[in-house]
Amino acid sequence: QVPLAESGGGLVQAGGSLRLSCAASGRTFSRMGWFRQTPGKEREFVAVIYWSTGRADYGDSVKGRFTISRDNVESHMYLQMNSLKPEDTAVYYCAADDDLVGVYAYWGQGTQVTVSS
Repeated sequence: QVPLAESGGGLVQAGGSLRLSCAASGRTFSRMGWFRQTPGKEREFVAVIYWSTGRADYGDSVKGRFTISRDNVESHMYLQMNSLKPEDTAVYYCAADDDLVGVYAYWGQGTQVTVSS
């Protein structure tokens, strides 16, 4: 079993919005984040939230457009994506780790986001 499962991806027109969800497998982590990857490109950091404080950081390409949040009751994480651009098209991955820094230990299988012109 994988500890994380993403959902909410799909096809949207430029300027539209999508909300991604990530479900943890029955527990919380020190931090949870979102990454994305397009064929031929390196994995790109999108956002992270530190569970105990709620502090969030974002990649430069999504600042002001994306918002990461958490649900303490259900141990879920969300990524609200607004003002989507074609360059946001990618497979989006949920990630989690028990440490506050370093490489993430747990990954979901990914959900496809496609933004059309």
